[in-house]
Amino acid sequence: MLKESQLCGVNETKFTCALTKFMEDKDNTDLEIMLLLQALYHKYGYDFREYSSAHIRRRIMGRYGLERFGSISEMQNRILNDEVFASQLLQDLSITVTEMFRDPQFYKALREQVIPVLKTYPFIKIWHAGCATGEEAYSMSIVIQEAGLQDRTTIYATDFNQRALNAAKDGIFSNKLMKDFTMNYQLSGGKEEFSGYYAADNNNVIMNQSLKKNIVWANHNLVTDSVFAEVHLILCRNVLIYFNRDLQNKVQHLFYNSLANGAILCLGSKEGLTFMDVAPKYSDVDKKYRIYKKKY
Repeated sequence: MLKESQLCGVNETKFTCALTKFMEDKDNTDLEIMLLLQALYHKYGYDFREYSSAHIRRRIMGRYGLERFGSISEMQNRILNDEVFASQLLQDLSITVTEMFRDPQFYKALREQVIPVLKTYPFIKIWHAGCATGEEAYSMSIVIQEAGLQDRTTIYATDFNQRALNAAKDGIFSNKLMKDFTMNYQLSGGKEEFSGYYAADNNNVIMNQSLKKNIVWANHNLVTDSVFAEVHLILCRNVLIYFNRDLQNKVQHLFYNSLANGAILCLGSKEGLTFMDVAPKYSDVDKKYRIYKKKY
């Protein structure tokens, strides 16, 4: 067998190099998973090849066990020939863990340190990248409304998972979640009655239309799509932790090119700009809560 250094020439893709490494390691499961991801990309256009290998393996093996496949290759064949099953796997691979005012101290920092910056703009564009089922986009809409900025703000809430986006547009959540959401809201510095932002029945709540009117929901894939718009604030929290380092770097370039000069980038508590190419082009607004300002 040719050595990795022989196969991974200057014209070879990262995928080919990674495949070669796995072949030398003789790890058939990892090799089959990479081939499955390659098939998913070429058949349906969704690229998970540079996601965290631990995350991808866990999600794929979870579906593998539920369906009781005999091999990953059998699962790959099912993906290529069964669009319904492929859609189910895409849901498995999508990241939809979220809640309203998640990490409330971050939202408190947002109110205190970012809102004053946004107030300097006559019109405000916010991009919430990887919005999942919309809880955090609605949280941002509440913050904007309480700051008196709603009439001059557009929030672009994007995700590649169309099913999650549809749920986000509906704005319907389980009543059982409201106790935790209310506590998060209060800890974030909210001063109003949180129950005033939704209508409830015995099982569910629906978010007020006033919160929806300035949100534009759109399908956008951080891995494969280009610059979304020039915006004054990007929130992408707890998404990049599922990407490998190269993909994180690529997405950070996308964010940088989407921000106006002096605009703000907000990342998750386990994310940051350390070791990213664009790091020198930002200054810290709040290092603890991963809030950065684009310098130039």
